[in-house]
Amino acid sequence: MSAAEAFAELVRIMEQLRAPGGCPWDREQTRESIKPYVIEEAYEVAEAIEDNNIDELRTELGDLLLQIVFHSEMAREEGLFTIEDVVRGISEKMIRRHPHVFGDTAVKDSAEVLRNWARIKAEERRDREDNSVVTGVPRAMPALLRGHRLSEKASRVGFDWESADEVLEKVREEVAELEAAVQLGNPREAEAELGDLLFALTSLGRHLGVQAEDALQRANDRFIRRFRYIEERLAERQQDIHAASPREMNDLWEEAKAREASR
Repeated sequence: MSAAEAFAELVRIMEQLRAPGGCPWDREQTRESIKPYVIEEAYEVAEAIEDNNIDELRTELGDLLLQIVFHSEMAREEGLFTIEDVVRGISEKMIRRHPHVFGDTAVKDSAEVLRNWARIKAEERRDREDNSVVTGVPRAMPALLRGHRLSEKASRVGFDWESADEVLEKVREEVAELEAAVQLGNPREAEAELGDLLFALTSLGRHLGVQAEDALQRANDRFIRRFRYIEERLAERQQDIHAASPREMNDLWEEAKAREASR
């Protein structure tokens, strides 16, 4: 079965599920009711990539594709647009934004590709009410990832630091401002300065070739592993974790770190 035939079969399945006599659950759904699944499936795709689980990645990509077909079928029923419109739209966009592949534009590297991409997007937005360079980064995104994308968009028009060292200096500046706000006992100012620090760290990650969101997730995973080590060692001693002292738990934490470092 070709890719076109397989995709058409999926579209037919969704049409049948939503048709009279189809699945009661699928027929009851609305854009709002299945909206959370789009986000959930995207995260499951990301987790499969993180785990380098190719079988799971194939499955989760299918689940994410189903959400696209599901939303498109509901739109078709309302006479708004069809899955063909969705596919045609993204195909035209990719051709338009890759003139170095589908046209006669010459580029010397990927940095120039990104600059051209930003310029073409700006031209596409010219007639829109909101044509800002930083338009299109959803508020619903995780905050660290959103910060990364916002500064990345700004960097494509030259608003950026030149090196990671310059961003590190900005991070030190934000730490000092946070410390001053804490010393003043001003919670609102401390919140603002903490936000500025986190935003600066997303830019530092970008200059280091690291996603701040991914870095924090890996730190979360390390925390879970090490804390579970504490719980396991205390359980072996038949000691209630609620009765353990901070010193005991910290010693076990350092032990867990040392074990990880030796592997």
